[in-house]
This record gives sequence, C-alpha cells and structure tokens, in this order.
Amino acid sequence: MPAYTLREWARLPLGDDDGEIPEHLAKRLADVAKASSFAGQGGGGVLEDRRTELRARGVVGVIAAQGCSLEILPKIDILPAAEEDQQNAAIRKRLVHMLAVALNLKIDMGQVTELDWQRETLLEILIRLFCDKLTEAVRRGLPRRYLGHEDDLPALRGTLDVPRQFTRHAANPGRLACRFDDLSQDIALNRIMKAAVAHLFRMSRSAANQKRLRELAFVYGDITDIAVPALKWEDVIIDRTNRAWQDLFGMAQLFLRSRYQTTSSGAGQGTALLFEMNALFEEYVGRLVVRALAGTEFRVSLQGGRLFCLTAIEDNRDMFQTKPDILIRRDSQVVHVIDTKWKRISARIDDPKQGVSQSDIYQMMAYAHLYKPPRLTLLYPHHVGLGRKEGVQTQFRITGHDTLIDTASVDVANSKEIVTRLRNNLFTSMMNDTSSSMLKEWATSRQRFPA
Repeated sequence: MPAYTLREWARLPLGDDDGEIPEHLAKRLADVAKASSFAGQGGGGVLEDRRTELRARGVVGVIAAQGCSLEILPKIDILPAAEEDQQNAAIRKRLVHMLAVALNLKIDMGQVTELDWQRETLLEILIRLFCDKLTEAVRRGLPRRYLGHEDDLPALRGTLDVPRQFTRHAANPGRLACRFDDLSQDIALNRIMKAAVAHLFRMSRSAANQKRLRELAFVYGDITDIAVPALKWEDVIIDRTNRAWQDLFGMAQLFLRSRYQTTSSGAGQGTALLFEMNALFEEYVGRLVVRALAGTEFRVSLQGGRLFCLTAIEDNRDMFQTKPDILIRRDSQVVHVIDTKWKRISARIDDPKQGVSQSDIYQMMAYAHLYKPPRLTLLYPHHVGLGRKEGVQTQFRITGHDTLIDTASVDVANSKEIVTRLRNNLFTSMMNDTSSSMLKEWATSRQRFPA
C-alpha cells in the first residue's frame, strides 16, 4: 500500500510518476480529510484538493484511506544536512515528545529503534508505544473494582432488598432478593482499553502492530464490548490503586475521545488521527511554562483570565470574552501575558515587523488594556532563519506607556533542557529581586495605562 509523507504547507503533485500521487488515491484522502472537524466550511482546512496537487495545511498527523495513507509532519528545522528519512524520523520524535508533554504523559520511546522511526508513520509509532505500555501493564493484572449487583438467589448474599423481596417473591420464599458487591474486571477503564485496542486494530496498517493488538484483544476477551460513543469516561477514577494506568488512560483519550481530533469517514472508507499545530504548540508551551516557574512566587494560568472586552449598553451584558494562552501572576497582579503562535516569523533584518500580523498586535493591545501586565510576549517556534539564538527577538514599547511587547521564539527541535532554556530566555528578569520590586511599583501605578 503506498504511503506518502508531507510537511505542513507542502504540496503533493497528482500523477503516476515518482513523488506523485494518482488522482483516485488523492480523492480518497481528500474525502477522509473533509470529514475532519478541522476541514472548515470549504472542506480544505486539512488538505486543499487542487486541480493538479494536494496541499497540506497547518494540521499534522496521518490520514488513512482505502489503498493508501498520507502522513503530514510539522515544519520543524531539524538535522538540515541529513537525508529526508532521517529528518522525518527526528521530526516524529519531536512530535511525540510534544504530545507527551501536552497530554502530561510519560512515554518511553527507548524501545523504538532508529530504523522504526524512519520506516513507520507517526500513527504506527503511537500504536506501537501504546501496545508496549499496555502489554507491560496487563502482565501485572487488569485493574478491578467492587461493583454493586442485584440478583435473586437461593441463599442470602450481601443484604436483603426488602421491597423487592415482598413484591417479586412474596409467593416464592425460596428465592431471596440480594444486593451485594462483587470484585470485577468488567469495569469502565478496561472497557475503554478494549475499545482502544479494537479501534487501533482497524486503523493500523502494520503487520507487527496488528499482531500486538490481536494478542491484547485476547486478554480483553471477557470484557464487555462497548461502542466508542457509549463509553463511560466519567466512571474512571484514577487513584493510588490504578495509578499505573493513568498514562494509558490518557493515550486512550488521544485515540478515542478526540483530545485533539480523530475522525472516520464512511463505512470503512478511511480514518485519520490529526493534530492542529496551533493548539498543540499552545498546550506544549503552557505545560513547559508551568514547569519553568514551579516553586517560585509566580502562578501560571492556561487559558485563564476570561475578561470581557465590551459591555452592551442596553442590557449591561458582557461580550467578546478574552482567553490569553498563558497568564503569569504574582499575588493578584498579572505580570506577564504570553500568546503562542505556530507560524514562522522573519528575521528583523528582513522585515522590521518580522511578519507579525496586525491582528496579533491588536490582540496583545487588548490584553494590555484589560489585564494591565508590564510585559506581553508573542511566542513563535524558532527556525534557522532567525539565527542560532532563541529567546526574545524584538522588544517594543506601547506608544505613550511603559508596557513592553516582545516577539520571542522557542526551539522545539531541541528538547535538551528546554524548561531551563525557557526560564532563562523569558523569565530571568521577571524572577530577580529588582524586577519583583519594579512589579510592586507597577501594581501601585496602574493609572499609567488607564482602563
């Protein structure tokens, strides 16, 4: 089965030559992509189905249709001098790392060989990691819980259900209406794991993964089959008795619950596991900022704030709510607002505005007005066009005020000490004593930027 790999915003020409995709396969992939919630009103939010080519958008992942698959990888500058297969392998590693951080999962990627990273798609690698983790967990035994049961038995078990006994068995005292608890494996968590195994078996195109999934399906043979929409996620409680299953539960949500987005098209026509890079980058950076400021006097809120821009005169109703990606507070004062943008900015030498959009600046001006922080940052992924140094690229001052707006970058291609780098590049001045005293002064002189 032909498998194609693209970078986001890249093009795949239609045709029968090497490096091209036959038109009938392109149509199948485009039809599956149109079933995604990311497709948008025109249906081209994932793949643009053009007359002579397919063009990827800012959504990454894997689309599998009948007879073919398409993998879309993020545009990350990594190993620029290496072969394309090696570059793709490195990007898959970075993407899995970003997913693990964003979902707060501990994923051991050490068992996946370098050849596997080059040969397998992102979907097959995620399935492999899930299977390895689940296999290790089931060897220690499936989780069990006491479940309440009601049954009519010849001997008393548990407690007697008096109302039911005297309504149903008034004329048959040989049967007792019993209520009792029974330790069972047929619980919501195991039903979710079984559903995940079945779902991934339908998605996988790898013989090795299908073998692993068949073995796991045998383990769950006595667990009730539940359709994915009917799974009771709210019944799963992760506590000290089943803590080892927390990461598996999170991965099952990734595959089944559209934590980012999973889609199916028609009756067996195709499936997709897709991630919108804007949302993934935002969650990834937010988690890193939480780690970077852990143990300090600063508190981090993700998608917090929620102040409104306008109030309607006729009914005094608040409208146009704001949700900054990252708010950093010291006591009750907002001291830093960060908004993440998964797009490339240019070097200042090429463009004084660095390609920052007018709408992004207007958004930051609204945040400055509502939250009154001394500093705001537009944070972008770093790339080689910006030079070697990540961190603050340019600083601006809002005209007539002391509020600073930065453009900054973080190198997602390099995970080494990324939390430390983020702290040093963005928060050093905020965390030193001088800056803290400046913030206290700022809190008492907010009239400089009146509401």
